[in-house]
Amino acid sequence: MHRSLRRILSLDDFERAAASYLPRPVFAYVSGAVEDCISYRDNRAAFEELGFVPRVLVDVSKRTTKAALFGREWAAPFGVAPMGISALSAYRGDLVLARAAAKADIPMAMSGSSLIRLEEIAKANPLAWFQAYLPGDTTKIMPLVDRVAAAGFSTLVVTVDTAVLSNRENNIRAGFSTPLRPTLRLAWDGVTHPRWLFGSFLATFLRHGMPHFENSFAERGAPILSRTVDRDFTGRAHLNWKHVEEIRAHWKGRLVVKGIVAPEDARIARESGMDGIIVSNHGGRQLDGTVSALRVLPAVLLEARSMPVMIDGGIRRGTDVLKALALGAAFVWVGRPFNYAAAIAGEEGVLHAVEILRGEIDRNMALLGVNSLAELGPHHLMGGIHGG
Repeated sequence: MHRSLRRILSLDDFERAAASYLPRPVFAYVSGAVEDCISYRDNRAAFEELGFVPRVLVDVSKRTTKAALFGREWAAPFGVAPMGISALSAYRGDLVLARAAAKADIPMAMSGSSLIRLEEIAKANPLAWFQAYLPGDTTKIMPLVDRVAAAGFSTLVVTVDTAVLSNRENNIRAGFSTPLRPTLRLAWDGVTHPRWLFGSFLATFLRHGMPHFENSFAERGAPILSRTVDRDFTGRAHLNWKHVEEIRAHWKGRLVVKGIVAPEDARIARESGMDGIIVSNHGGRQLDGTVSALRVLPAVLLEARSMPVMIDGGIRRGTDVLKALALGAAFVWVGRPFNYAAAIAGEEGVLHAVEILRGEIDRNMALLGVNSLAELGPHHLMGGIHGG
């Protein structure tokens, strides 16, 4: 086992290890939220308000953590959430996440704001999903969709909660920006974190050249140090459901929308022909004060009806996964911990994180008295959210 993993016993341990490994600006980008971090904190608080009501003296010797999603069975009920600029915190980060997910037999969604070409990810993991931020120029939407299809992706995720850039003050305070601006402070942060400097940052430049935002459009995006980077992430204020419906008519694969919290939007998504939704407040990184996914899940499920409803945000333990599933989520997505794991130990780190979470789910299923995830329901919970 990689020496940095010997003391990693939980997903939160990865964050503490990454805080030492990564330069302060990079760690702040991954770990931070927006403004006063109200949504970020509430994502955790929502889980803590729910308690379990376990059954005892149940034969749980045949339990399994396998879970089905869109007709395919996976080894566990969670996947690797899309995370932008992963290749900055971990060497070839998106590829590391994709390969580890394939080995662990869990889904992985790559981010549209990644630094590695989507074609490389599809080759490394043919079952990976692609998450897109719709280009501000509507004439560029369909060419991007066509590129995703040509690469072989069968599931497209459209993130819909980024009409404008959020107010991430923590990035500014820590010295992180996009584009990256070379400063003495940034240089010092790199020099004082030599493992990251040589193992990730310089290795990327020496072996692959200047990183670009590779997947914002059908063509290559701007370099990470370019002043034109902002153009790739702005100008989305006019986007609306009509654009998503046009993609639905054009895209032949599965189409998922991510970033919904209002039940009414879940109804519109269903009526617009979406195959699934991910209830999410973007990890607390967009509108501060947005309700957590777990709190709105029951109401969203009523409007979604038979459409699979997945959630993300604040999931750090197997107990969190089980609570979400008991409330009716079809699947959950986990982001930051897998990013930290890739940073400190590459593919082995991600696989270790997956096994920690899967192992917790397996053990806690036994303690709850269930053999399959399908047995979970609101009757296993008591607390403010469920009204018990």
